[in-house]
Amino acid sequence: MDFSDTVREHEALIYKLRRDLHRIPEPAYTEKKTSAYIADYLRKEGFEVTEGIAKTGVVALLPLSGPGKTLLIRSDIDALPIKEETGLPFASQHPGAMHACGHDAHMAMVLGAATILKKIGKELKGNIKFVFQPAEEGPGGAKPMIEEGVMDDPHVDYAIGCHLWPAIPEGTVGVRAGRLMAAMDRFDIRIIGKGGHGAMPHLCVDALEIGTQVVGAIQRIVSRQMNPQVPTVVTVGSFHAGTTFNIIPGTAEMSGTTRTFDKGVWKSWPERMERIIRGVCEAMGAGYELKYSQGYPPLVNDDWMSDIVRQCAAEMIGEEKVVEPEPTMGGEDMAFFLEKAKGCFYFLGVGREGGAPLHNSKFDFNEQVMLTGVELYCRIAFRLLGS
Repeated sequence: MDFSDTVREHEALIYKLRRDLHRIPEPAYTEKKTSAYIADYLRKEGFEVTEGIAKTGVVALLPLSGPGKTLLIRSDIDALPIKEETGLPFASQHPGAMHACGHDAHMAMVLGAATILKKIGKELKGNIKFVFQPAEEGPGGAKPMIEEGVMDDPHVDYAIGCHLWPAIPEGTVGVRAGRLMAAMDRFDIRIIGKGGHGAMPHLCVDALEIGTQVVGAIQRIVSRQMNPQVPTVVTVGSFHAGTTFNIIPGTAEMSGTTRTFDKGVWKSWPERMERIIRGVCEAMGAGYELKYSQGYPPLVNDDWMSDIVRQCAAEMIGEEKVVEPEPTMGGEDMAFFLEKAKGCFYFLGVGREGGAPLHNSKFDFNEQVMLTGVELYCRIAFRLLGS
């Protein structure tokens, strides 16, 4: 089958879908216009649609010509709280919100693939679930969707998804088996001391000074307790204590993030951090509060599924344009789907000279990249579900 010609016939539609969705960006769990647009479009195309999964998630089911496996194709749908500065004629109509991470393209590609596969998938067996997931940018919508049954009825055997990626050249596809993206957690710490006069530290418990000890101690978890061959990061990104020059603060507050590719390390972080903070504070006579929020697990691609994606991409664009990207410390809750089914999450290259990065107010891309994404979804579906 000539997938390329079929996708080209839908080029204008794919661009329209992206531009329509780009105009109505909505941050996590507020994606009401977005999910309504998706659901309305899919119903008009004749799909069985379920709305309201994990608040604003949408699922469309495509039963094929006979019993077989079920493939899940996923897109995230949320936007970022960024004021758009692209100058595009279809720029955000929602002040302070923007699709600055390519989720508008992700949605358009999955909708485009759904449209095409419904027309040409008569020889396929099984089912395809098209999943439109809220809140990828946090706090995460994949896990709630799974808890509400998105992997069941019918049971999902395979899961795929992709992300626009400026770190690899435009026109390439990045596929990596195994660990691709890191686990991503957040922590918030409050040190409780005793404030007082800056001239009388002996009468105080200096929360600011104790807080700096805590920062140094948790940073040393990585350098002195972790295997140096397992990439791990801890970053304190916010520290607040005190109000003026001559008052010793009674409290200090800090927040940060941990990242790792190792699931064992990921699971150990709350206990390690609690132990370190408790030790420092007890030694200095202070109290503390720790809120440790475990976010997304490491994203690990199945070897066999990665080979399928790599082969389909090579058939389409040539082996020389299929690259192996470096693992990234960025997090992605597609990881939860890949814990439940064989799957692969891959990158579509949009890198070009002078291009803005993800999460930037001027982020944009060459829309023709979406045609590659749609065709690759179709090829993978035919490879996995074809008779």
